[in-house]
Amino acid sequence: MTPTVTVVHVVRHGEVHNPEGILYGRLPGYHLSDLGRRMADRVAEHLADRDIVHAVASPLERAQETAAPAAKALGLDLATDERLIEAGNLFQGKTFGVGDGALRSPANWRHLRNPFRPSWGEPYIDQVVRMSGAVEAAKNAARGHEAVCVSHQLPIWTLRSYVERRRLWHDPRTRQCTLASLTSFTYLDDKIVSVAYSEPALDLVPPHLRAGGPRGDRPAAGA
Repeated sequence: MTPTVTVVHVVRHGEVHNPEGILYGRLPGYHLSDLGRRMADRVAEHLADRDIVHAVASPLERAQETAAPAAKALGLDLATDERLIEAGNLFQGKTFGVGDGALRSPANWRHLRNPFRPSWGEPYIDQVVRMSGAVEAAKNAARGHEAVCVSHQLPIWTLRSYVERRRLWHDPRTRQCTLASLTSFTYLDDKIVSVAYSEPALDLVPPHLRAGGPRGDRPAAGA
């Protein structure tokens, strides 16, 4: 029997309007910037001719707004899956970086004790479990065709690292998951057999955001 081929494209959302430089995490009210909306349109153009029959996104506004143009171009209703949400982070709502915020407060140092879990946020393995479930559900909904899921940088990279059998803890500057990028998982029946990566909006991404992502999607140092 010929195996069934299904592809699930997991998209990172576009640029967010965040002039204060907040680590916004799961906070509501953070929407795409004008540039982010252009990125979303570019993703929609890139996917318009694909055999996509299912579209789903994280509940956060920036993911919904990134997914909406693609769903419209494909003539699909946009579903929501809570499992695609951003990673939990104890520092959300703060500025975070060397010399500019949370690192200067001794009250926060206890949260930095274990970069391998990580101690400041949602454990990597928990991200793997929920993201695997969301991508599996999308695969089942699109079996024999393709699906698109819109999520966030850290959960996407953590899932890819797990699938490619890399350690889950890492330097955020090394993530290959830029704004509006696609990490595409190809299944034969129910087994992932390959992972591909593409950047249809790379020319729109400011150079300083191409490695590690913007402040809102970047967890505390050492993640």
